[in-house]
Amino acid sequence: MTPGDIRERLCRNEIPYGEDVPEKLAVYMKLLEEWNTKIDLIAPAEEDEVLDLHFIDSLAVLKTGLMPEGGRVIDIGTGAGFPGMALAIAREGLDVTLMDAQKKRLGFLEKVAAETGLKNVTIVHSRAEDAAKKKEYREQFDIAAARAVAPLNVLVEYLLPFVRIGGSALCWKGPAVNDELESGRRAAHLVGGRLEMPVRCPVAGREWDHLILPVRKTERTAAAYPRRSGVPKAAPLASK
Repeated sequence: MTPGDIRERLCRNEIPYGEDVPEKLAVYMKLLEEWNTKIDLIAPAEEDEVLDLHFIDSLAVLKTGLMPEGGRVIDIGTGAGFPGMALAIAREGLDVTLMDAQKKRLGFLEKVAAETGLKNVTIVHSRAEDAAKKKEYREQFDIAAARAVAPLNVLVEYLLPFVRIGGSALCWKGPAVNDELESGRRAAHLVGGRLEMPVRCPVAGREWDHLILPVRKTERTAAAYPRRSGVPKAAPLASK
């Protein structure tokens, strides 16, 4: 995939970008292809689908007004770096923390940051439930993001403890989110948040019904949340 191909897709999707962004994303894509044969970062797919499904889908938030020009962002369960690494490349004013519980993925992310010359990325090896109890992370971020990680009522317990009051959790979702809204709304209330209206984020030329669901942080999260590692997923809040 060439920088020119990436530039065309960014323009077609009306995603704002700086002059060197397509070149850096091309480096990222090439490394992803190489490393994916070794540590299984993403499902195998054609280059154009990888570009749309992971890179363009992550960056579509930049045309919604949901992502600030600057401030602190944390990507929970970042995996291969989506959306956080792509956002760090596209918007240098963001201070982005990439967090994942699988250490082998972090070596890949460190390589991407080094090869693209990123200075606005911090990489952290931790489970969300553990890191959210630490003062250097708890309620320190303007945005907490997650893409394809968990159901909504689980996500809000993972994300909102990291968000300052007035900030937001951003959840990348598909049409199945409609079945998660009621339990998600009640779970968000328990951890200090309020669901807002979903924002559609279509990818040009694809029939994917993708959207981003913002959850506004309205009050401090009680010390009991998140619960200990593994519990949010095993016993989701407001599941009944």
